[in-house]
Amino acid sequence: MSRQRVTSGLTHVMLIFWSAVVIVPMAWTVLSSFKTSAEIFASPFTLPEHPQWTNYVTAWATSQIGQFFVNTVITSAAGTIGILLCGSMVAYVVVRFDNVATRILHYAFLSGMVFPAYLAIVPLFFVMQAIGLLGSLSGLIVAYIAFSLAGTVFLLTSFFRAIPGELAEAAEVDGANEWRIFGSIMLPMVRGGLSAIGIFTFIGLWNQFLLPTVLLSDPKNHVLSQGLIAFTAQAGYSVDYGAMFAAMVITMAPILAVYLIFQRHIVASVNVGAVK
Repeated sequence: MSRQRVTSGLTHVMLIFWSAVVIVPMAWTVLSSFKTSAEIFASPFTLPEHPQWTNYVTAWATSQIGQFFVNTVITSAAGTIGILLCGSMVAYVVVRFDNVATRILHYAFLSGMVFPAYLAIVPLFFVMQAIGLLGSLSGLIVAYIAFSLAGTVFLLTSFFRAIPGELAEAAEVDGANEWRIFGSIMLPMVRGGLSAIGIFTFIGLWNQFLLPTVLLSDPKNHVLSQGLIAFTAQAGYSVDYGAMFAAMVITMAPILAVYLIFQRHIVASVNVGAVK
């Protein structure tokens, strides 16, 4: 019994420590977004004397954060939808038709998880240039799908394998074709896995920096991760740190909202996987 208490105590201490590591910098960022630059350097951990709501106006209006925000929403949402759609179809085919061809296909996708994205940056640049997608948001979306598809197929395959094959066979006997079986039976049964994977995929694409930096050179097509870097670069030595922290909060807010809204889907998918 004492060993269980010690283990439980150490677990709680580690969780508290990790929570502090995550929450304290986030709270400090939000606090700093309501201060002037002078207040941030003079008293970084105190409450602002007069909350500077104009920092958010400045960040949104004068630094093109609004345009970067729209670009990020478009690329992250479209990329996530494309990844889930393509990944679910590939995973369904791999599980539904167990033969040599689908096994080779499965292993080909799994091999894509071995190589880091950095190794493909130079070939990706020239491929996008050759097909005319370099510098466009559509090209970035295609790159997002290509780089994330392997992991999505790997995860969704386990969800589809947990579904009894008799369901598809019964639907086939009733006259349903493969598209109907996939869309009306199989896909709804893995919606918990799709939700969890979709949330983490969206967060990953929202925070992506490497691919946008390589593929997007036109400032009007930049995403938020590039915009935050450009924020200080444009300001030179006179950086408005209050507005910069406000821009960071604008960048973080949608991700926190998505997680808080859909966190129950993550818990549900974990519980389903544990029961099965």
